[in-house]
This record gives sequence, C-alpha cells and structure tokens, in this order.
Amino acid sequence: MEVRACVTADLPAVQAIYAHHVLHGTGTFEEVPPTLAEMTARHEHIVADGRFPFLVAIDGGRVIGYAYATEFRARSAYRHTCESSVYIAPDALRRGVGHALMHAVIDQCRAHGFREMLAVIGDSQNHASIGLHNALGFAHAGTFHDVGYKFGRWLDVVLMQLSLRSGEA
Repeated sequence: MEVRACVTADLPAVQAIYAHHVLHGTGTFEEVPPTLAEMTARHEHIVADGRFPFLVAIDGGRVIGYAYATEFRARSAYRHTCESSVYIAPDALRRGVGHALMHAVIDQCRAHGFREMLAVIGDSQNHASIGLHNALGFAHAGTFHDVGYKFGRWLDVVLMQLSLRSGEA
C-alpha cells in the first residue's frame, strides 16, 4: 500500500468511497452523496493554500481510502487547529489503511505547525472510527447527544482531540 497526495485523477474513486459512506453509514451526516464536481471543489478548497494534506491510499493501482485535514473553524483564532477526516473503501476496512492515512495526515499537520487536531466523529456507535482515533492517541473531548437524524434514528457526535505539539508548553 502506498500513501500519497490525492490528485485529480483520484477524485472519482474518492467520490465513490464517500458516496458509499453517505448512503450506508453514520460516520457522516450527509444524506445525499456529493457529485464528482462537488468533491473536486472540496478537494481544491482544502489543498488551495498548501497547508492542509489530502491523501489517498493506493493498493494494486486502486484508491482504497483517503484522509485529509482542513480548518476547524474559519475564525482566525482557530488557525492553529485543524480537523481530520478519513474514509476507507468497504472492501479495505480493518487492513490498517485508516491508520496509515491518519499517521501521514498527522505528520504533515505537525510539520505545518498545527497545534491541535480534532476529530468530529458521527455516531457514538461508530466503534471503528473511535477505536482508530484512540489508537492514534486522540482523547475523548466530549459528546453531542442526539444532534443528527439519519436512517430513522438520532445520532450523537463524538469529539476527539490530539495534541500535535512535541513537548512544547
């Protein structure tokens, strides 16, 4: 498996992976999959200033997952904090893809001087994502209860946080 920067040619696979999670999962609260044009616009927005990574995992020439970081909030006081996202193809789950992608995203965000990384995880029953973030050193920072409604049920949002500082006070 190779982890590298996402390029335009990867975006159809990225869109397909995300569409699967929109239609079948609760890790995202979107209910209608974005089009390829929308995913392309999102990718361009994320990588525009060069501060945020948008990475893909490739296995056998096929995109099997992607992860990125982006601004947590637009207000300038949040400029040292980023938010991460990771999505894996359904046939590539539990193979270490998310771990490899997130390690690379964390390393790149640390190198760009970010101090904190947040994960905003849809569904408190999303044990795979919560477990991945725990394994990467994220700490539980809180839960918003019953804030999303998808597939006929109310869903929580789990907040997790990772310090990117290297022993700095």
